[in-house]
Amino acid sequence: MEDTLARIWEHLVGRLTGPLTFRVLLQPTMSTLFAVRDGLRDARARRPPFLWTILGSPDDRRRLIRDGLLAIGKLILMALVVDFVYQLVVFRRLYPVEAIDVAFLLAVVPYFVIRGPVNRFGSLWIRRRKR
Repeated sequence: MEDTLARIWEHLVGRLTGPLTFRVLLQPTMSTLFAVRDGLRDARARRPPFLWTILGSPDDRRRLIRDGLLAIGKLILMALVVDFVYQLVVFRRLYPVEAIDVAFLLAVVPYFVIRGPVNRFGSLWIRRRKR
């Protein structure tokens, strides 16, 4: 088990350099763009902040998570494909769990973290414009 965890850690840290390094910047950037788009859409529709609602409202949690994953589904799929290509080039082998971890860290986390604050700032901006 320790060997597996050490290998996973080594592989994750190794992704910061080497071939296809651009994806470490590209995936969070694309995720951020989707989060800004959806956060502004939430602000215009006067919806509550995304992550805050997921954490605090069990009734809306399942729907919001599904909506968020659908919004960035293509991005997650691309993150998985790019990481599989990286793994084949560098390791000459596929590690599906690592690919899922990387896709989650580089695509899903930024989206869920950024969408709510963009909604808040967008709501403030929209209210100020209407005055």
